[in-house]
Amino acid sequence: MTEPQLLFVPCPDAGSGHRMAYWLWGDPAAAHLVVCVHGLTRQGRDFDTLARALCARSKRPIRIVCPDVPGRGRSDWLSDPAAYQVPSYAADMLVLLAHLRPTDFDWVGTSMGGLIGLVVCGQGGLPLPAPVRRLVLNDVGPVIQWQALERIGSYLGKTGSFESLTAAADAMRSISAGFGPHTDPQWLELSRHMVRPLSGPDGRPPEHGMLTLHYDPAIAQAFRTLSPESAARDEAVLWRLYDNVSAATLLTRGEQSDLLARDTALEMTRRGPHARLVEFAGVGHAPTFVADDQVDAVVDFLLG
Repeated sequence: MTEPQLLFVPCPDAGSGHRMAYWLWGDPAAAHLVVCVHGLTRQGRDFDTLARALCARSKRPIRIVCPDVPGRGRSDWLSDPAAYQVPSYAADMLVLLAHLRPTDFDWVGTSMGGLIGLVVCGQGGLPLPAPVRRLVLNDVGPVIQWQALERIGSYLGKTGSFESLTAAADAMRSISAGFGPHTDPQWLELSRHMVRPLSGPDGRPPEHGMLTLHYDPAIAQAFRTLSPESAARDEAVLWRLYDNVSAATLLTRGEQSDLLARDTALEMTRRGPHARLVEFAGVGHAPTFVADDQVDAVVDFLLG
């Protein structure tokens, strides 16, 4: 399968509900499921390279599902911006898992997707269809460096307007140096699903072919309620979730990450599920799972 199928699942909320989009790769009937969840402003097509590799190398039927977290990509925007938070996202993922009904499943989470994974894997008593078998946390852990949150906050919500995909890709590249080196074709492919046509005034049809980033600017509202004090309080909760994880765990880290400190990563190898740590040179926050060594590390862990 060279392209995924776009599907939707209805999710409840305090209003009239919303639809969450997800991209399906592989065998739709496969009992083994891998759920891949993206970072804060990204979307499910970030995992195209990884999904293709899993489909090609798996010796048994496999399906890979890559949701667009609400407010991003093809998913609905939420009517209440205050709901753009990890607990709400985790509730939507439980709806998705109940819909997919896997016999066994793995979780791959980049940054925000990893935090959602900690709730799903570490919160006891959740109505999971099956235990999580293997967990990949990509450049995220219980302690998140405040300077990285400040950096993200400096651009979050500024979706911009661009005359072309190339112009949008260039702008995203300037704020995403931590993703590490990519060829121009690789970066353009990562950027292609990150834009949508920019509507004219009052929602009229797009004008002059202009593009904008494909996420709800309102996700910045909840993010901006964070403070150093609230982040410190969250650490204790996240460590409890991490310590409750029973799945075999791989922790991937950009060697130059400003979000996941190496001391935190090492502590994660000593407690909870005793994660296996793999670091990638020349990369910050966060590895994109496009480079061969990054793909191989995750595929070997999930299929080994």
